[in-house]
Amino acid sequence: MPVKEFRADRFIIMGTKLGVIKETELSAYSNPRQGGIIALSLDAGDKLIGVDLTDGQREILLGTKQGITIRFKEEDVRSMGRTAHGVRGITLEPGDEVIGMETITPDSTTAILTVTEGGYGKRTPVNEYRVQGRGGKGIISVKTMERNGPAVGFLQVRDEDEIMLMAAQGKVLRCKVDDIREIGRNTQGVRLLDMDGDEDRVVAVVRLVEREEGVPEEGES
Repeated sequence: MPVKEFRADRFIIMGTKLGVIKETELSAYSNPRQGGIIALSLDAGDKLIGVDLTDGQREILLGTKQGITIRFKEEDVRSMGRTAHGVRGITLEPGDEVIGMETITPDSTTAILTVTEGGYGKRTPVNEYRVQGRGGKGIISVKTMERNGPAVGFLQVRDEDEIMLMAAQGKVLRCKVDDIREIGRNTQGVRLLDMDGDEDRVVAVVRLVEREEGVPEEGES
């Protein structure tokens, strides 16, 4: 993550596969050592899945493999030291795991794009995800069933963005976000990519960014 200066009013938010969330002041990373420094203590079987730079006033969304999303205020996550473990961001059902983390402003007009293994996808306005308390079970973001498979991608998008999907057997699709239907949360999505046989599946989805990233100015999403 590129950082121009380690400002005291900026924070690093981290999310893990097992639903842990952690906030640390950016200034805590201003003196790295040659061998690196600890940023987060992880439990066995857990791993880091998302990192973002914030101003301390944003809201956090976590999306899971079973199509569940939770949205809560960043202020519900107290700032802690680099070696700390973090706190519970979402309570997961057995077999579920977090696949993506996004941060937004409270008045954001962006959308959440969810893509599944079976090549289905959908985008839903963020205002359909109500704010909850940190650590809850969340709400359905996409129906994951045998036809569309579990979710593999969870991204914040804007109409002008483009995305790229990659399948296990080598097929790649690049498309504009505004070509993907905007539909409600409790649906399966629409077909984005045809799979090459029953064994093929979508393994990754990324947003193609052509503008400079950074913490949005006040009033931006």
